[in-house]
Amino acid sequence: MTTVEVPEYRVVDSIELPASKTAVIVVDMQNDFVKPEGKLYVPTAQATVEPIRRLLDRARSAGARIFYTQDTHYDNDPEYGIWGEHVRYGTWGWEIIDELKPQPGDIVIVKTRYDGFYGTPLDDLLRVFGIEYTVIVGTVANICVLHTAASAALRWYKVVVPINGISALNDFDLHAALRQIDFLYKGTIVRTTDGIVFK
Repeated sequence: MTTVEVPEYRVVDSIELPASKTAVIVVDMQNDFVKPEGKLYVPTAQATVEPIRRLLDRARSAGARIFYTQDTHYDNDPEYGIWGEHVRYGTWGWEIIDELKPQPGDIVIVKTRYDGFYGTPLDDLLRVFGIEYTVIVGTVANICVLHTAASAALRWYKVVVPINGISALNDFDLHAALRQIDFLYKGTIVRTTDGIVFK
């Protein structure tokens, strides 16, 4: 076994974002990942539900755009060889959790890989709506959250990630993802979702 320390990364207590130029992207908050009976259960995901819900309430009230990614797999999907069968199209596990169900006006992006931009219309839609800032929450921090944040940053969107709005299978994966978002993608790490203010 090898043990390493995650280098320090910057954390801010609050940030103000222009609602008209901001999109909140909720990554893969689906039953298979969030619920204990799910096929790829992330034990810390449930603790993020209420912080994400509060964030979405404020974002909707301010007029920010809301997007969801919905990880989706079909028969004989190659990813089953990595993780086993999960979020199979049309199953209970594939559905977004009831506590965070998309509302009228929200947009659901069906994706088949970790990255919310890969093979999807997400970038096109963000540009249509004039989005400059992406607030990314959801699960899993070092997989779908990180890949989506990376793709956003590589397209020059400004990335904001609240620590209590993401979850991972272990602490190292969580903090390693946050370090990458800060160091490599120059994102802003906010301590909590409550520190994100829409103006």
